[in-house]
Amino acid sequence: MYNLHCHSLLSDGVLLPSEVAVRYLAAGYKVIAITDHVDYSNIESTVNSILEFSRHWPKDAKIKVLPGIELTHVPPEQFKPLAKYARSKGMKIIVGHGETLVEPVIKGTNRAALEADIDILAHPGLISETEAKLARKKGIFLEITSRKGHCDTNPHVVEQALKAGAKLILNTDSHAPEDIIPAEQLIKVARYAGLSQKDIDKIYQDVKGFLRERGVR
Repeated sequence: MYNLHCHSLLSDGVLLPSEVAVRYLAAGYKVIAITDHVDYSNIESTVNSILEFSRHWPKDAKIKVLPGIELTHVPPEQFKPLAKYARSKGMKIIVGHGETLVEPVIKGTNRAALEADIDILAHPGLISETEAKLARKKGIFLEITSRKGHCDTNPHVVEQALKAGAKLILNTDSHAPEDIIPAEQLIKVARYAGLSQKDIDKIYQDVKGFLRERGVR
């Protein structure tokens, strides 16, 4: 089981990265990514902290922890340079904070994020058919989330992704202990959004293949 979008106290989460990892392990996960919020104000310090944590996480631990960041509420023109910087520093997972109904995200953010070097477009609740096709072309995952509020538009994201042939991913977008839900509960979120078991199986195969390409086995 994988979750490639979670936060620690390095941004607006409440847990240390190590506690995030231990709690996900207890919930049945095998691979997670710490993807704290960044913009130009904190990207250098946050990237360095996450990399430092990753370097010291035991290689033989029962859960793998990947270093990542979430580009959040940045002006559209900043996605490309910030993603390029994060990738050059060794970030394995780059998330773009998508346009959602529950936050005032700048219009055009979904497209700008998809045109940058990101891996996941998080909770893109206002995604258009054109943007979903761009995600398919770029091989970027569109997120189905269990996060309160953001999850309300999961059915729309599923509809657009399936129509365009874009890849989907299931994530919790966790910030606090109560957000770290068992794998079975996350699958229920996916089913509620309109995904069949066959769709869900494909999602996990796609994520597994993506991680293999990143050297994670």
